[in-house]
Amino acid sequence: MKPIRTTRDSTRRKIFSRLEDLFKQGEYEEVEATARALAEGARTGWRKQPLAEWQARTLATMAAVAHGRQAEVLGELETLIAELAPVDAEMHVLRLVARRNRAVVLAGQGRNADAESEALAVLGDIARLAHLLPLTGLEVSALEVLVGALCGQGRFEEAEATARGNLPRAADAAATALRATLVRSLNGQGKYEEALAESRGFAPPLARKDSGRTDLVTAEALLGLGRREEAEAGVRRALSDCERRLHPAHPRFGEARALLARITGERPGP
Repeated sequence: MKPIRTTRDSTRRKIFSRLEDLFKQGEYEEVEATARALAEGARTGWRKQPLAEWQARTLATMAAVAHGRQAEVLGELETLIAELAPVDAEMHVLRLVARRNRAVVLAGQGRNADAESEALAVLGDIARLAHLLPLTGLEVSALEVLVGALCGQGRFEEAEATARGNLPRAADAAATALRATLVRSLNGQGKYEEALAESRGFAPPLARKDSGRTDLVTAEALLGLGRREEAEAGVRRALSDCERRLHPAHPRFGEARALLARITGERPGP
């Protein structure tokens, strides 16, 4: 491949398309590294291209968030959002993607009220663009963040209603993520039998970013039903999955260790 800073627009589009495919395959490290090189080339090459740079930076931060290096890129996301003035549809979409990723990071840090506000703002902008652009995938993704933020604030009934109302519109990995938050909302209400029944609707294979997620919410339901051995096995399976596929800084590690401590009565590990 030619150095990225010297590639033509058509070649650059092919690179972005390839990176999007790699992201779907869970190759987050390669996507981030290539996207950052692409951003540097667009910024410093002989023909500077701000839009290409912003596209690459958006993709790089999205890969980092999916991998689990969320807190590390929060400042970068906020800078990117500030730079992305929505002067046209393409920049507006990039800004919405960056803001959705910021909402994910905020929820991962336990800042659920802030995550809710950001997700609602993203959803409001998507609604205003609905007559111009099909953004169903991004909308469902933002809704999943919203449901998680509601759960994080103990507003489980609202979370359940939002998840149930939008689950029929979700597809593939987005459906898995939204169903996981639905199960979480049911667990929060003590509806463990119903949560366990919903957990049977998870469809493999899971996206890499969802590693351990379904086992965790299922284990919570099992614990609520007093099935401690099954719950412990599920959490340990989730931890093993996370260790193989996610960055050690991913918030899901803390969730898994806290749940394991509830099951075993031991203090959570680091």
